[in-house]
Amino acid sequence: MTKRKRRTFSKEFKEQIVQLYASGKPRAEIIREYDLTPSSFDKWVRQHNTSGSFEEKDNRTPEQEELIKLRKENQRLTMENDIFKASRADHGTKVDVIRNNAHKYSVSAMCDVLQIPRSTYYYEAKIKDDQVEEELTRLIKDIFKSSRNNYGQRKIKIELQKKGWQVSRRRIGRIMKEQGLVSKYTVAQFNPRKTSVNESEVGNVLNREFNQDKELKVVVSDLTYVRVGYKWHYICVLVDLYNREIIGYSAGPEKTAALVQRAFASVPYSLNRLELFHTDRGSEFKNKLIDEALEAFDIKRSLSAKGTPYDNAVAEAMFKTIKTEFVNGAVFSSQQELDLGLFDYVNWFNHIRIHESLGYLTPSEYKRKHQAERCAI
Repeated sequence: MTKRKRRTFSKEFKEQIVQLYASGKPRAEIIREYDLTPSSFDKWVRQHNTSGSFEEKDNRTPEQEELIKLRKENQRLTMENDIFKASRADHGTKVDVIRNNAHKYSVSAMCDVLQIPRSTYYYEAKIKDDQVEEELTRLIKDIFKSSRNNYGQRKIKIELQKKGWQVSRRRIGRIMKEQGLVSKYTVAQFNPRKTSVNESEVGNVLNREFNQDKELKVVVSDLTYVRVGYKWHYICVLVDLYNREIIGYSAGPEKTAALVQRAFASVPYSLNRLELFHTDRGSEFKNKLIDEALEAFDIKRSLSAKGTPYDNAVAEAMFKTIKTEFVNGAVFSSQQELDLGLFDYVNWFNHIRIHESLGYLTPSEYKRKHQAERCAI
């Protein structure tokens, strides 16, 4: 079994997690979406509320270490006790055996062999069917909520398969209808407005080759706007065509080259690894400031043809997704609130949201899978 790599977290990351919790995001969702341990999350919140420091030396005491140890031991004993009690459920086991083999043998014969009345079996089997339906409904509601009300039948079916459930889309659709679960994608989509373009001689080097087999080979970008208070603010994201990962992002009140520059500054990889940067012809992308930054890291340039949005189709589709999943229905009272929400959405998009174009994997799962395949060769 592969040992989980120990992760390290910056002070800024911990602060953002605590701010998410303080803003009202549920504890369980934060732990799941950011792949945190409950103890780490609770510790960060406790440290922030008590000392304001995330340093262990400023917070940890021998008494706290002993309490954590006792709690872990209690959880282990509770688990062992539950397993022991379940192993003695002989009657229920008989019902399960009959249900699991009903396609091969007569129910009456199995009831006789196991010495259980048929009426008892059918009664308990119906109860179990109802319990299965309740469990399935709960799972579908949890998956839908975890998708931030975005997933439809197809993606929920994929997520159920990951959990070991084989369920038809028709059945999923029925349960969604019964529970009033309506995907955001069922509403009319946003039609982006047109902006002026520049007349740069840089051509369309990408040439609509949107499927790339190398990480960070081609990065595309675009901007969109969102309401903050009573004004328009702007969002810029950088997308790696290899796995559709958002590798950089920024938000601010001005639609300028500085906004794009801040998005590059947020990229967690060495910018020397980027080979080609493709965008439309917006002036915020094609200007001296951006040209100098690209030249410094030896990143080649590509611009969509004038009046041809399909040349940047992936970025266009990305912002349609962001508008649907993140912007629509959201109310941001300040730039700080927008920054925190965008930080949270990007993490969800890269590590939790499955993508049809990636074979229903998340960008991070897609990258790990193909890295493992290359290592195996």
